[in-house]
Amino acid sequence: MFFSFVDELRAAGIPSSLKEHLTLLEALDAEVIAARPEEFYYLARATFVKDEGLLDRFDRVFAKVFRGLETTYGPDAAPVPEEWLRAIAELYLTPEQMAEIKSLASWDELMETLRKRLEEQKERHQGGSKWIGTGGTSPFGHSGYNPEGIRIGGEGRHGRAVKIWDKREFRNLDNSQELGTRNIKIALRRLRRFAREGAAEELDLDGTIDGTARRGWLDIHMRPERHNAVKLLLFLDVGGSMDPHVKLCEELFSAATAEFRNMEFFYFHNCPYEAVWKDNHRRFSERTPMWHLLHKYGHDYKLVFVGDASMSAYEITHPGGSVEHYNEEAGAVWLQRMTQTWPSAAWLNPVPEQYWGHTGSIGLVRQLMHDRMFPLTLAGLDDAMRALTRKA
Repeated sequence: MFFSFVDELRAAGIPSSLKEHLTLLEALDAEVIAARPEEFYYLARATFVKDEGLLDRFDRVFAKVFRGLETTYGPDAAPVPEEWLRAIAELYLTPEQMAEIKSLASWDELMETLRKRLEEQKERHQGGSKWIGTGGTSPFGHSGYNPEGIRIGGEGRHGRAVKIWDKREFRNLDNSQELGTRNIKIALRRLRRFAREGAAEELDLDGTIDGTARRGWLDIHMRPERHNAVKLLLFLDVGGSMDPHVKLCEELFSAATAEFRNMEFFYFHNCPYEAVWKDNHRRFSERTPMWHLLHKYGHDYKLVFVGDASMSAYEITHPGGSVEHYNEEAGAVWLQRMTQTWPSAAWLNPVPEQYWGHTGSIGLVRQLMHDRMFPLTLAGLDDAMRALTRKA
């Protein structure tokens, strides 16, 4: 099985040598981990994966080779009833019926009402307009309709939830994805400032010819390689409404990785807050404080966000508005801090520009970015690169 695992890793483009294979076997023989599939997964990943951009490919290979290996649970573990995890019936309303359903009007009233429902409700509910359940018009639950509510479990249908209580899994972007057109990569090259730095490892042909002619014998001159000296901070929105744009973002991520030597990337969801992360599979356990980034990277870094900016306005304007955790400060505060620290900034939006006016949160983010939001198209990318070369 392990030999087929190595072969599959190689076929997926993950460098896997005999040395790494033997290292994995030695670690297993030394019993450095407990005999659990999850620990074997992390041991194998640490052994073979040397680049964050390969994490997603490793996960796909691991699932393919070791399919069927699942963590077992104790006899006392109570399974969650399937009927509680999915809607029994979908609710379909006409536009006129939707217009008659009123929202609770304010963030504070919505959260206070949810608190009361949690205290009062004792059993599962389906349908209806009050309790937490499925397939109804209550502001709380899933698989129904309400113009402004809190989705608890399930999948989004109308995109109107102002908060989501559900642990969702996002996958990392894969930097091996090639661009659909090389013109996007050419557009990124507008953001270039070449400099020669590092060790003198490249032959200086002109200097060698000149020195040889002057001295009368072979006089070899070396010089540092020429690299793009632009420093880039790339923040990528993942999950939720960004799922349809994964392929386009992977193409951009792949191109940016190839074009910028001095690039750091981080993930966020909807709006950046007090922490971001490098690995979507461990986004709750391994997070990087934003204050750390604000103090670590200098003002000369270029700041680029990639996201649809489509969310509840509360996520931008209110403390506690985040759909996944309680944020003590509003998203707008963090966006302002980031653009003040890195004034050369741009936001790339995969949503077509003609639809921006239909989503209030896009207008808020655009205002916070000082109108430096650009569509993720060839023309928009070209405009963004030009804007980043100018002072904010």
